[in-house]
Amino acid sequence: MHSFRYSQNRLHCEAVSLANLVKRFGTPLYVYSQATLTDHYTKLDRSFAPLDRLICFAMKSNSNLAVIRALADLGSGFDTVSGGEIQRVIAAGGDPRKCVFAGVGKTEQEIAFALRQGIYSFNFESEAELKRISQVAVKLKKIAPVAARVNPNVDAGTHAKITTGTYANKFGIAFEQIEGVYARAAKLPNLRLRGLQMHIGSQLTDVQPFRLAVERVAPLVKKLSHKYGFDFFSVGGGIGIVYQPALESGDPQWWRQPDAQKILTPQAYADTLVPLLRPLGLKILFEPGRFLTGNAGALVTRVEYIKHTGKKHFVIVDAAMNDLIRPAFYDSYHEIVPVIRQRGAVVPSDVVGPICESGDYFAKDRPLAKVREGDYLALLSAGAYGSVMSSNYNSRPLTAEVLVNGRRVALVRQRQKVRDIWAGESCAPWQASARS
Repeated sequence: MHSFRYSQNRLHCEAVSLANLVKRFGTPLYVYSQATLTDHYTKLDRSFAPLDRLICFAMKSNSNLAVIRALADLGSGFDTVSGGEIQRVIAAGGDPRKCVFAGVGKTEQEIAFALRQGIYSFNFESEAELKRISQVAVKLKKIAPVAARVNPNVDAGTHAKITTGTYANKFGIAFEQIEGVYARAAKLPNLRLRGLQMHIGSQLTDVQPFRLAVERVAPLVKKLSHKYGFDFFSVGGGIGIVYQPALESGDPQWWRQPDAQKILTPQAYADTLVPLLRPLGLKILFEPGRFLTGNAGALVTRVEYIKHTGKKHFVIVDAAMNDLIRPAFYDSYHEIVPVIRQRGAVVPSDVVGPICESGDYFAKDRPLAKVREGDYLALLSAGAYGSVMSSNYNSRPLTAEVLVNGRRVALVRQRQKVRDIWAGESCAPWQASARS
């Protein structure tokens, strides 16, 4: 489900016309739906009602303060991968005591900060990291709650750049080594062995890899929990979304491609995992990112030029790969639709941005209705790994972001001014004075 739909041929986010938003805020523009965030969080949480549970939003997917606050208000915890992300949680009014801290390269400063904030657990990914956490905890005279990230060596069958659960990946500790790691961890000072964590990858649309991973890891969790008194088991995140929905006036809940009905729903996910998890008697943590925010966002862009070559029809827009890198980075698909729908001939089009890179594209040979200079397009399902992965490449300012809640609209990130891009830079003292 998402809340982007047509009404009288105008694309809306909830009750707000995107055409009105671009008049107020310009383009490129990220637009987020609070109703979609709420709906997705609530459905996942209710599906696992038989369990003691905590949903920890993976904020690497979207770290806008308003998005964080919307989820915090629903009771969400947070899956963080840097000290900066923990600071964002606090800035947004979230509870650091509901934060887990993951990632393979935690610095001493980040560990110390997280300890002082009283985070729920460090998900450690190597024994070297575990020893560092112990050393920092001793210095601060604190007890560090820890959980190993176990690598179950289960291939999620997804894109190579978002697979994390096999021994070819940098993440986690090999399944066969876990018992020895915990035996040695129990001898280190100032640690509390709080649980076990796993995460096998992202954008999974089949429950089978989750089932295989949990079936393999659950007996290990039970054994270790009996020995060390665990509080929780985290099954990570990775639930996929539909990136190719067909918009119909007033009905965003049906899909174009024949196999789209196979998308993994929260209820199907829960129906498979609850019977495997309930016997453990532990709190179960979930770490979804894309599932909560992906379909909650769109990137709106203006058509600047139409260009024809001997073989290609190019639609050149004002958004670029620095605003949304997924198509260039992952060859990812985003549905592209007009903000104002008009009838006309469909033309195979390359939708491209202004950056000086051949990889700066959003679609190639995509069948699109003819558009003109000055029209607006929306790239849907851009709420995850969109703005959060943006950059200032080509000295392009970061985009504005808007949150919609029913008929209410708030600018939740101002458009960056060009001069602010280099505000922290300066010429060297021996260089000629720069022009003001």
